[in-house]
Amino acid sequence: MSTTLDPSARSGSRHDPGTGSPTRPRGPGWVLAGVGAGAAGIVSMVASSLVDAVYDPATSGDADAIAEAMSNQVAQVLVFHTATMLSCALLVVFTAGLHRQLRHRTGPDSLVPGVAAIGLVLVAVAQLMGAGLTTEFAFAFAAPDDAFVPETVAFFGHWVGTVPWLWGAAGLTGLAVAAATFRQGAYPRWIGWVSIVLGGLTAVFLVSPAQYMAGMTGPVWLLVVSLGLLRTAREA
Repeated sequence: MSTTLDPSARSGSRHDPGTGSPTRPRGPGWVLAGVGAGAAGIVSMVASSLVDAVYDPATSGDADAIAEAMSNQVAQVLVFHTATMLSCALLVVFTAGLHRQLRHRTGPDSLVPGVAAIGLVLVAVAQLMGAGLTTEFAFAFAAPDDAFVPETVAFFGHWVGTVPWLWGAAGLTGLAVAAATFRQGAYPRWIGWVSIVLGGLTAVFLVSPAQYMAGMTGPVWLLVVSLGLLRTAREA
């Protein structure tokens, strides 16, 4: 198979390859959404790391001490929530755009578009669930009297430190993009290599007991690849 970009994809063809009917040029909005999702994902991981009362040796194992310490980390919790949900929302847009583009740049029976989309959908779900408890506890911490059971705060700390880090399925997307690059010439080869390295490492974390480490590689892969797609779109 060819290892170069589809000429119609590079030149921004104005006709649908299946029907031949005229189409409007597709803007880079969905790619920008990917850039935003990757950047917000990195902020989310950093903010999550700062909500650390449950992991701090000074308070670890003491529910009352954890609750008191975390009541002083409301700002970190709110930054975490905002960044995570922003990344989640933008990721949905990027996923839809990537799926559409891959359908045009791969064979009609290729599994690549579906695998790529499902991987990122799973990440979006993990982000949605990962930030799902933040409002509940942020308001409880702001209440004049203790409005929470200390043990539930300890559970919340573990939740924030694990669930939103589940970026492992993005590794499946990365490997799908790599396959589309090297087998069907869908993207420049450097995007394929980035997807093999970062996507492959993220996929390894997905199936390993260290699955939460995927939160350190998945958003970086998304940001780098999105910036690459934005560059190629502008060059086209």
